[in-house]
Amino acid sequence: MNVSEYVIGGLANVGATLFTNPIDVIKTRIQLQGELAARGTYVEPYKGIFHGLVTIARNDGLLGLQKGLVPTMYFQFVVNAFRLGIYSTANNMQWTRDKNGDESFGLGLFWGAGGGAVGAYFSSPFFMIKTQLQARAPKQVAVGYQHEHTGMLSALRHIYRQGGIFGLWRGSAASIVRTSIGSGAQLATFGPAKAWLRDHNVVVQPALNSLCAGFIAGCVSAVAMTPPDVIMTRLYNQGLDANGKGLMYRGWLDCFAKTARAEGLYGLYKGFWGIYLRFVPHSALSLVFFDELLALKNKYNIDF
Repeated sequence: MNVSEYVIGGLANVGATLFTNPIDVIKTRIQLQGELAARGTYVEPYKGIFHGLVTIARNDGLLGLQKGLVPTMYFQFVVNAFRLGIYSTANNMQWTRDKNGDESFGLGLFWGAGGGAVGAYFSSPFFMIKTQLQARAPKQVAVGYQHEHTGMLSALRHIYRQGGIFGLWRGSAASIVRTSIGSGAQLATFGPAKAWLRDHNVVVQPALNSLCAGFIAGCVSAVAMTPPDVIMTRLYNQGLDANGKGLMYRGWLDCFAKTARAEGLYGLYKGFWGIYLRFVPHSALSLVFFDELLALKNKYNIDF
């Protein structure tokens, strides 16, 4: 195991997060508006990505577009240190290739999903905190349950007081499902896409090849992970009763069933364009940053 590859995987995604967090804030609020209500029966403060940008800037201020940035950066570093680090290790050991030495979609999916599951579990508290901070809004545009956190440390103290150390990992099963699906789809697509673009002389310049493959991988991943992302957002944002139980959902299967029954397929794909517009550039940027940082490490023989 090369520790530097895990650190590079984390840093690559922290860099991408600085550019994509505003879309994540909008995506979170769109997923929470009209929760468990039939389409057309509720007020929509956020009528799309660009309307959401204007609405948040007008009501929360421009800094509102970066709500939850600190826990999001912690989340991205932890989940992707494991996700990209484990995948890179498997790739270096030739575990993602078939007996002919070609990139295998199935093996890439396995190692991408496995790394994503490990990263999702350890980063789960940060995803919960960033979701609750991003959902917090002025009364006139508030959606979902409103937590009274003032920042990441405030959220940590409040969640710990409510449920102890286990409370910080509430809903982690949904996090594992979401990240395993998204990570598996992304990383399993990225390698073969790079190879196809290169082998067919479509895009051969290394950085541009990584960028184009990253966009392709991000598209596939966005389609695959939107339903589990909706479920995870709602589980993490729901309020708790006096016994620490969720006010709306008992777990991720219960959330899936209630959302599908009340809102149909549309409800499970709420925020899709937010995920697409955030995840595709984030995916492309993070994979390019990862490749470039790895190249610099190898060029200058840096090890840590």
